[in-house]
Amino acid sequence: MKRSRINVVDQLDDDTGGRATNRYSQLIEDIFFAKYSMGDTIVPFERTEIENTAARLGIALPKNLGDVVYSFKYRTSLPEKIRATAPEDQSWVICNKGRSKYALELRTLSKIRPDELLPKIKIPDATPGIVARYALDDEQALLTKLRYNRLIDTFTGVTCYSIQNHLRTTVDRIDQVETDEIYVGVDKRGAHYVFPVQAKGGNDVISVVQIEQDIALCHQKFPALECRAIAAQFMANNVITLFEFGFDDEEIVKLAERHYVLVPPETLTDEELLRYRTRPLD
Repeated sequence: MKRSRINVVDQLDDDTGGRATNRYSQLIEDIFFAKYSMGDTIVPFERTEIENTAARLGIALPKNLGDVVYSFKYRTSLPEKIRATAPEDQSWVICNKGRSKYALELRTLSKIRPDELLPKIKIPDATPGIVARYALDDEQALLTKLRYNRLIDTFTGVTCYSIQNHLRTTVDRIDQVETDEIYVGVDKRGAHYVFPVQAKGGNDVISVVQIEQDIALCHQKFPALECRAIAAQFMANNVITLFEFGFDDEEIVKLAERHYVLVPPETLTDEELLRYRTRPLD
């Protein structure tokens, strides 16, 4: 199977709201530089440090302290001063290290973006109209479209079944982990698989840390099944990107990526169907 290294995206759009982001940036900068020395690759910190630093700097905290960490994990980039300490081919990411414990770690891989040059594959839309009409948000709408259109089956070539969504549990040495949906599947040989799925809509971005945590969750909760980590992302014009990830020499790599567009069945032409039949498989 073709493998490709994930591109590092050092600068993410600031979509969390300026005032909150500025407060969070002040906090994480202060915590980081209080401990960081040139050459460090790991800077550990605890949740209590967020509270103590906020009190010292006079910064109002959100009711959910976890939002400070979540923001820099999945929604926005770390402050420029922190990013500037990273080597050219690496970036800092925030990782869970246990209950209320975290660390900023230097990684070669960071955020995951769809490849805009890949072709779009049209799939007859099987989403019930009433479901599509009342889906509450981008993430939930995306999970719904994956489920009703069996896109995980199409993407992986395995017959898949959703067994739980928004699974929140604890994993050894990581603490609390949440994945958007868990599928199990069986292939034509009778082999069984588990597919953790991360779904991102709107401005959220898929993180390598999330993929690592999903794989750790599956290894602990489903040790007898082969884990194949999946991520889904809404793109412009209702394109759905699906990724599959695995490990190569203890490093997360992208094993596959496909772009799907759900369309009314009658809009698929014979020419398009012929092209899909003759297109080589990876």
